[in-house]
Amino acid sequence: MKPKSLFVGLVALSLSACQTVTGSGNTLWPETTSRAFIPDRTQTQTLLSALPSPDRPVAVAVYGFSDQTGQFKPTEAGQTLSRAVTQGGASILVKALQDAGNRQWFTIVERESLKNLLNERQIIREMRERYLGEKDLNPQALPALLFAGVILEGGVVGYDTNTVTGGAGAAFLGIGGRTEYRQDTVTVYLRAVSVRTGEVLTTVTASKTIASQSIGANAFRYIGFKELLQAEAGYTTNEPDQVALQQAIEKAVHSLVLEGVELNLWKFASPGAGDPLLSQYRQERDGRIDSDKVAEALRNAPPMAPQKIKRTASADADDGNPGRRKRERVNN
Repeated sequence: MKPKSLFVGLVALSLSACQTVTGSGNTLWPETTSRAFIPDRTQTQTLLSALPSPDRPVAVAVYGFSDQTGQFKPTEAGQTLSRAVTQGGASILVKALQDAGNRQWFTIVERESLKNLLNERQIIREMRERYLGEKDLNPQALPALLFAGVILEGGVVGYDTNTVTGGAGAAFLGIGGRTEYRQDTVTVYLRAVSVRTGEVLTTVTASKTIASQSIGANAFRYIGFKELLQAEAGYTTNEPDQVALQQAIEKAVHSLVLEGVELNLWKFASPGAGDPLLSQYRQERDGRIDSDKVAEALRNAPPMAPQKIKRTASADADDGNPGRRKRERVNN
């Protein structure tokens, strides 16, 4: 067999193998399935489930967890009307609250679709009054709604694209390969508000990076007189934005639980069970501050401007008795 024929055959075989998708997963292309599936548990979801039991559940209400970035999804053709971040942040937050301690930490009351809930309760009242003749509604048939002591608010405050970009490539005699990568970052804020006083009890933040990577190879060369070989193969992987936002919200809920325990807003049923988690959380939260860099920045800071001293009119009026002068006012 001629060398050029062998080369063409190998390239065609490799391209055909890359296009084959099997259940083994031992191919270049990611494995796909035509059936609906339950997503795998994320790392932060596992952390939430592993939280120790609380002293008592905390009743919370979520009115919304909106996208406060206002960004639209960019495309190669231009900006579209689709949002860059999912608008279902409240649903993700409710699921994360349920996962905390395997449904032991929070009692969640419905507030996002409260109007629909009230409409259904009104229908029940009218039906019982019409068919059962109840003038006064039986409290056992329709008890009062639960109320929450804490409101959870916040939203997606940042979606930064192309925070890190890069790539590499090489070619020799018309045969080469390339790889490119990009990183985005989504940031959420979550705060707990006391219903009784309106005080903001605590605020936490969490961020998650979104990675995208592409790998490709190409060949473009003459393998004979008037015989041109041209081949190209590659694939791209994009981390779903929704999964990244889910992990950021789950991390924020995990931090909220530990921050509340540290501030004595709530506590673990067994105080000793949460000490390792609190120690790890403090290291992660406070470890971002480098004391040496802060001290160096203070040493290199420019000197403060001298304070201006201004006397009042009554102090300027000297009546011959310095002891009766008013003190000078110091204005920064």
